Amino acid sequence: MKQYLLAVHMVEGVPDPEPAVIQRMYGQVEKVNQELQAAGAWVFGGGLLPPDSATVVRAENGKTTMTDGPFAETKEQLGGFWVLRCADLDEALAWAAKCAEACEGPVEVRPFQDEPES
Repeated sequence: MKQYLLAVHMVEGVPDPEPAVIQRMYGQVEKVNQELQAAGAWVFGGGLLPPDSATVVRAENGKTTMTDGPFAETKEQLGGFWVLRCADLDEALAWAAKCAEACEGPVEVRPFQDEPES
């Protein structure tokens, strides 16, 4: 089975939802998480703190530097993710549709690279 990353995006400038909406979304996501686990598709998942909590670590010419803030200067940032085990892309996309509905935001689907054969 192939593994897929389903990434939830936060869009800069879009106001944070009201607390009641956030609680509703948490409940919806928890239901999808339980469904994923029951189906055997769940590998791992979690939400992330806002981009301003990030630290970027770079290694260049034998030196390591650390800077505050997100790596990319962009209006969209990763807000959370799921790692799923799916038979194929169609199955991953079907789960992504449920996840996007539950978290009320866009979900990007990307396959993991195949493991090298031993």
